[in-house]
Amino acid sequence: MKKILILTFTTLILVSCGKKEKLNEETLTQKVKVLNVGTFHMGYTTDQYKSEFDPKLKANKDQLANLNQLLAEFKPTIILVEAEPKEQDALEKNYAGYLVDPTKETAFQNETQFIAFEIGRLSQTKKMIGIDKQLGYNYMGIDELAHEIEAKTYLNGQKAIKKILESLYTEPLINRFIKMNEQSYYDAMINLNADLLTYVNTEDNFEGADAAGDFYLRNLKMFANINRVKVNDSDRILILSGSTHAAFFDMFMKRSPKYELVPITNYLK
Repeated sequence: MKKILILTFTTLILVSCGKKEKLNEETLTQKVKVLNVGTFHMGYTTDQYKSEFDPKLKANKDQLANLNQLLAEFKPTIILVEAEPKEQDALEKNYAGYLVDPTKETAFQNETQFIAFEIGRLSQTKKMIGIDKQLGYNYMGIDELAHEIEAKTYLNGQKAIKKILESLYTEPLINRFIKMNEQSYYDAMINLNADLLTYVNTEDNFEGADAAGDFYLRNLKMFANINRVKVNDSDRILILSGSTHAAFFDMFMKRSPKYELVPITNYLK
C-alpha cells in the first residue's frame, strides 16, 4: 500500500511538472492587415553591404518626410521594429519622448527613429514593439571560405546582386523603397544572405549550409516574436525591418492564416 501511495504521489508530481501554460491566443474574425516595409539601415549596422544615406541632410530630410507622410496613411495601430524585446522599455521611453519633441535625438538613431517613430507620430500609433532576435551568423567566415575554395556560384551570385544594390543608391527615396519591396528584390536578398551560402561547403562538411540555416532560424524566431504580439480585428500592423527580414516575413505571411499583406504600392506611387 505504501509503495502504491509513493508511486501515485510521484506520478502526480510528474504530471504537474509536465503541464504547460496554455496559449492565450486572441480570437479573430478576419485576417490582420499588415504593411511589411523593407528598408536599408540608416545609421550604424553590422551588415556587410551598407548604404550611404545621411538622414540629417536637408535633401534627405525632405525625402524622408514625404515617405513617412505616405506610409502613415496606412494608419497603423501597431508598429514593429528591429529592436530586441529586452529593449522594449527603452524603446517605449524613447518613443514617448519623441512624441513630445520630435526634434530631440533618441537612443535609436537609425530607421527606427527616422521612419518608425515619425510614422507613429503622424498616425497616432500607441504601440511600438521590438521583434528582433539576434543570433550568431558566420557570414564573413563563409565569404572568406568561398574565396579560398573558389566557390564560383556563390561569388558570381554575389557580384550580380551587388550590382542590383548599387543601382538603387541614386534612386529617389520613394522609388528606392518601392523597388526594395518588390518580389525580385526580396528573392535577391534571401539569396545574398542565405541561399547562396549553401554553395560554400568543403568536402563532407556543411559550413555554408549551417550558416544559412542560422539566418533562416533568426528570421523564424523574429516571426515568432511577431506572432506573440496581441492583436484584435481592428489592428493594423506596420513592420519596419531590414529588407532581407522583410523578404522572409513576406514569405511567411503569404502562407499565414492570420495575416493579410497590403501592397506597399497602395501607398507609395
